[in-house]
Amino acid sequence: MPMVLNEEQRHLRDTAREFLQEKAPVAALRELRDDDDSLGYSQALWAEMAAMGWSGIIIPEEFGGLEFGFAGLGVVLQETGRTLTASPLFATCVLGASAILLAGDQHQKEAVLPGIAAGDICLALALEESHRHEPLGVRLRAERSGNGYRLNGAKQFVLDGHSADRLVVVARSSGEPGSAEGISLLLVDAHAPGISRRRTPMMDSRNAARIEFHDVDVPATALLGGEGEAWPVLEQVLDRGRAAIAAEMLGSAHECFERTVGYLKQRQQFGALIGTFQALQHRAAQMFIDLELLQSVVRDACDKVDSASPLLAMVASLAKARANDACELVSNEAVQMHGGIGITDQLDIGLFLKRARVTMQILGDTRFHRSRYATLRGF
Repeated sequence: MPMVLNEEQRHLRDTAREFLQEKAPVAALRELRDDDDSLGYSQALWAEMAAMGWSGIIIPEEFGGLEFGFAGLGVVLQETGRTLTASPLFATCVLGASAILLAGDQHQKEAVLPGIAAGDICLALALEESHRHEPLGVRLRAERSGNGYRLNGAKQFVLDGHSADRLVVVARSSGEPGSAEGISLLLVDAHAPGISRRRTPMMDSRNAARIEFHDVDVPATALLGGEGEAWPVLEQVLDRGRAAIAAEMLGSAHECFERTVGYLKQRQQFGALIGTFQALQHRAAQMFIDLELLQSVVRDACDKVDSASPLLAMVASLAKARANDACELVSNEAVQMHGGIGITDQLDIGLFLKRARVTMQILGDTRFHRSRYATLRGF
């Protein structure tokens, strides 16, 4: 695993940082929230991100992408994490694109991937059905109907599901909830008859939706991969998502840490800068250590994706668990070190705290991933 970024990755990082700080600062998220924007992100900003090639970073060149891999995507996501950028980058270009790449046939790839790379098609992975991450707890049914399937059920916390053009629906074509057997993936038009979507903004202003399926008929060509055989692919999609969201969390935590250290260097109390207080120095040092560890783990996870390593599942869970721990520590300490103003809405630190709390639940909380990691290690 490379311990430092190469020249191309450093250039990508610097370009992304400059662009996002100018076009999508934290103030932009605040404005979207305060205006109760129905889309939840700027279409103009997304078009610019796509024009820069970000929407096609992991997509092969034959489908119009850059084929820069997760090492490159992770660099960009760290910068979007720093500015809390609202966009469909994660939902579409990580979860959605990965599902098509790993499960789709050549025709499905040719029909969808070029549109994703160009920024013209947005996807959402419709997986969750309960209040916590439970990937095997799929209850939405996909029953044979004529030459296709009929979908009935509901999904919630579908990231960017309210605005997606197509949905990658995780459905159960056989078996019972809790079983890996019988899970299927279907690519569904988000505007198909029988689908109802309701936007449910999260506490951190991240976009999500509740989507209900009432006798939604889809053709057999909507099936991604084999019927009832999607679990191994779905696991890979989720592990790619865990590596990517950990990269975003690393960026958010880094920005939160740097803002806090900056505050310690200028805030005075009892006639001295509070940054000179040894107790606060020790706490800041612990945050720095945790962030350095997380950075190494995130780079390893992204490298495992790009190399198709059999260790991906284990390292992805390690990365997400460490990201959860680091974000919780840094966001908590940031609020405490800022004192009373740390809990006020006008200070951006509160937005980072909210983002940490929500993102910690996405694709598995700390308990989920510690348990999974231990199981994969044979404990």
